[in-house]
Amino acid sequence: MRQPWGNIAQAATISLICLVTCLTTRAWGSTASPLRIYLDADRTHNQASALAIERGLQIALDEVDNQIQGHPIELIPLDHRGNTRRSKLHMDKALADPNTLLIMAGLHSPPLIKYRDFINQNELLTLVPWAAGGPITRYPAAENWIFRLSVDDTKAGNKLANFATKTKGCKKPHLLLEQTPWGESNQANLIQAVRQERNADPLTSWFNWEVSTESARIMLRSIRDLSADCIIYVGNSRDIRTIIEANKTLAEPLNLPIISHWGITGGNFEVMVSAEDRDNLDLSFLQTCFSFISSKPTPLSTEVVAKTIERYADITSASDIKAPTGFIHAYDLGRLLIQALNQFELSDDTRTTRAKLRNQLENITTPVKGLIKTYQQPFRQYSASDTDAHEALGKDDLCMGRFTDNNDIELLP
Repeated sequence: MRQPWGNIAQAATISLICLVTCLTTRAWGSTASPLRIYLDADRTHNQASALAIERGLQIALDEVDNQIQGHPIELIPLDHRGNTRRSKLHMDKALADPNTLLIMAGLHSPPLIKYRDFINQNELLTLVPWAAGGPITRYPAAENWIFRLSVDDTKAGNKLANFATKTKGCKKPHLLLEQTPWGESNQANLIQAVRQERNADPLTSWFNWEVSTESARIMLRSIRDLSADCIIYVGNSRDIRTIIEANKTLAEPLNLPIISHWGITGGNFEVMVSAEDRDNLDLSFLQTCFSFISSKPTPLSTEVVAKTIERYADITSASDIKAPTGFIHAYDLGRLLIQALNQFELSDDTRTTRAKLRNQLENITTPVKGLIKTYQQPFRQYSASDTDAHEALGKDDLCMGRFTDNNDIELLP
């Protein structure tokens, strides 16, 4: 039977559309397979930091329409709830997904320190915009799969000790540290740093996560009896809130300067501890040297804030960006990631792409403008003689900050 001309024309049109679609897909790499980024952070106890990281990275990806060479990029937020074992399950999940490009880590150092060997042995590319533990990026092999753009505790100790002894005039600082791999790695750095400043080793008090009020009171009495004249604190926001509340219940409350690592800015400390209570504290904390609030605006920072306000209904000004360093670091790291991805032809095999991306991150030679600074080859091949090779920031990028009465974070001069 002869087909009607209409059916023949329709069939020809469909064939032509299929041919064009196939050729376009092949030419531009627009396949159905995405590149997935798993965001492994604590969205339960330190939600502010997790959300800040997600949003900073998202704004960077929006600048390239969330795709690279036709491959869509998907962000998959996961919540490890501050539990190292849950973080390991998320690493396994990412490795089992054939479309995984990388993991973006969160605030906590312990999962990255404990599973550093696992990450590297399984070639699981990991970017770190917050966790500061010194060992994280220092896997003793040339093929290192963890890159950081954040505070590095091998330098943070010097900054905290210098600020305590020279700016605050402390002669007998006392270390108050959480009993985790992060706290333990900080102790060694801080002891060495204080020794250089004061020619004496500081004493240390340890506390567990979710320290009780009574335990905090005992520690504070001990610190007072040891005649400490300031406290260098390494921990997160929930525990310092308990310690501050415990201090208020003492018959003789301590009135000592608190020089804190930046972990207290990853939760909602500024809400848990009121501005009135903060006015009675001499509290300062580590930051990196860019602030949406107190740094001089640049065309880039102004544009980033505008894009963030446009995308997120709960953001009406820069003051609404909580845990801002997480946002800032993730945005800058996102820009470095995009530059590295554009330096080679992507493969449909994501494992191959991941390996090439790791190599290209070590070979970014085009200057990349970020919020903190313009990055000139931020990463290099790791070696025992270049232990900072996977650190995008250095000691000159570290500043101190404080909370304002408006709950903003401003940098100190």
